[in-house]
Amino acid sequence: MALADIVRMANQISDFFAAYPHDTAVRETATHIRNFWDPRMRRQLFDHLAAGGEGLKPIALEAGRSLLEKA
Repeated sequence: MALADIVRMANQISDFFAAYPHDTAVRETATHIRNFWDPRMRRQLFDHLAAGGEGLKPIALEAGRSLLEKA
């Protein structure tokens, strides 16, 4: 999958949860990615985070980092 698609989808998920309190939005975004993304998609996200995470919105960035810490 193209990196642009990974970034777009992570941002869309974070946008959905943006109305929630910040910590809840981060947790729910991470939960969605963990539960529904293929491991290869998560690996692309982790690689992108390691390169700086350009283009990820703050909630998506935090959610990805929280997943990376647990990986």
